[in-house]
Amino acid sequence: QVHLVESGGGSVQDGGSLRLSCAASGYTGTTYCMGWFRQAPGKKREGVAALYARPSRDVIVHDNSVKDRFTLSKDNTGNTMYLEMNSLKPEDTAMYYCAADWSSDCYVRLLTRETYSYWGQGTQVTVSS
Repeated sequence: QVHLVESGGGSVQDGGSLRLSCAASGYTGTTYCMGWFRQAPGKKREGVAALYARPSRDVIVHDNSVKDRFTLSKDNTGNTMYLEMNSLKPEDTAMYYCAADWSSDCYVRLLTRETYSYWGQGTQVTVSS
């Protein structure tokens, strides 16, 4: 059974920083997709950043709305994924979710919610002006 557990959310002021973590367990395989999504009240869940992990080279993408401010990374074991968030803005306020999938074609739409089969419970990020 795959488990994804997010942590690191909190409340910060405009311009502040946070680092989210996603601890993954219960899976096998060296090729997979993982992503960070967020959902604000009354809005759709949107992709923020995602990773296509493979033995040769990882591919990491960031949504245009967070480029140059957010950075996705993972540890050497591949068990933990991070989202470094800098220059946070009030519009970044949302519940942030970690997602994962092992489908052979998961890399096709990395920032699409429907790509992912497994989800964490989420961690709240609140940015005040």
